[in-house]
Amino acid sequence: MRIGIRTKLFFFVLVACAAVVVVQASAMRFVFARGFLGYLNQQGRAHVQEMVPRVAAAYAAHGDWQFLRQDFRNWMELVLPIAREPGVDPAPQLASSDQTGALARIGLLDAQLRRVVGNPSVGPDSIRLPVSVDGRIVGWVAMVPFEDVLPKDDARFLERQFKALTLIGLGSIAVAALLTFVLSRALLRRVRGMAGATQRLAAGDYASRIEVGSNDELGHLAKDFNRMAQTLEHTERARRTFMADISHELRTPLAVLRAELEAIQDGIRPTTAQSVDAMHAEVGRLGKLVDDLHDLSLTDIGAMTYRRTPIDVATVLRTAVGGMQGRLEAEGLELRVHVAPAPLSISGDERRLQQLIANLLENSLRYTDRGGVVQLRADRHESGVRIVVEDSAPGVPLDKLEKLFERFYRVEGSRNRASGGSGLGLAICRNIVEAHEGRIQAQVSPFGGLRIVIDLPGIDA
Repeated sequence: MRIGIRTKLFFFVLVACAAVVVVQASAMRFVFARGFLGYLNQQGRAHVQEMVPRVAAAYAAHGDWQFLRQDFRNWMELVLPIAREPGVDPAPQLASSDQTGALARIGLLDAQLRRVVGNPSVGPDSIRLPVSVDGRIVGWVAMVPFEDVLPKDDARFLERQFKALTLIGLGSIAVAALLTFVLSRALLRRVRGMAGATQRLAAGDYASRIEVGSNDELGHLAKDFNRMAQTLEHTERARRTFMADISHELRTPLAVLRAELEAIQDGIRPTTAQSVDAMHAEVGRLGKLVDDLHDLSLTDIGAMTYRRTPIDVATVLRTAVGGMQGRLEAEGLELRVHVAPAPLSISGDERRLQQLIANLLENSLRYTDRGGVVQLRADRHESGVRIVVEDSAPGVPLDKLEKLFERFYRVEGSRNRASGGSGLGLAICRNIVEAHEGRIQAQVSPFGGLRIVIDLPGIDA
């Protein structure tokens, strides 16, 4: 039989409360027995210790205990001596031990532990102290423990108190059970809500959310669940958009290729260098898209090989610029490069960083109007290196800057690949930067276009 968490929680708290009550009741009974009764016995023991010297002196004076057997008043004078000094009231004053009934519980035993005088119940098992005369034990002053002579009414009173304590403990356990039931019910209601939302989320309902409620651990758990569900919902939406974008991006060049080939097959269009070049261009675009998708998938799962070695960013920039400068000039764009003279040392993969800079320059090449400016800067920033790539008009609206690093996102909204790339370049750039433990962000360029800022952690030169 499977036991639910509410039952487990109920019994756990109930057993804990019951254990506390039992321990408290046992402790109170022990303290009373060992503490209060022990205190009374200690008071009597103090009086016995006070008597021993008087009893020993009386024995030395008479030579035996016969004087106590013959006259009980002699015993009473030893138990409670009366002051005889002039001007002193001869009436004895009871000490605290006398007020607890210690006098009535005291008796005298001889050297063989036989009763001589005093309480008839004294014996070898009583509380006793030896009476020594000339180094020889001649008797024992004994006292019956308080609990052995407790009056019946007092015993019944104590028993009633212990019964009342037991009832109070049982009542406390009942109240604890009631409160535990209410608490567990309220707590498990929230847990059931979370379990239901988790099941719906596992079934694919990414819009499932949990009411946060109070600001406790369960509330924080609900917030974390809602954030996770929101992330999964966004991821699922991005996946569907991604699949739709891939099919669209692949369909466009394939449709062009099919139309060209069918036209040639039907004899509508002759096979000329121009038609072959057109088909080759579409194949190139298709290959570029496939390569970008491959790189993006590798960077998403972290499978792209990164060989981190100490490198100088200036070397990376010069290599990347050398491969792009001719294309930029052919499009009528002015390239400005400013690199700090000091070594810009970082730990990174030189090939991937060249790909990063090339993608950013490619983005500027595609989206910057002819006659514009593309500027590349690199210098020290705080404890790392900052790389800035910015261009001139057209610009990007402020509300679109955060979306630039999403895959397949293009500001103009047109799906015509002639006006731009696949929309994957900046997404790949973000993954490369994050793999180097850096940060990339998009801003508005003072030249009127886009400004990409990259911060990479540096190392000592």
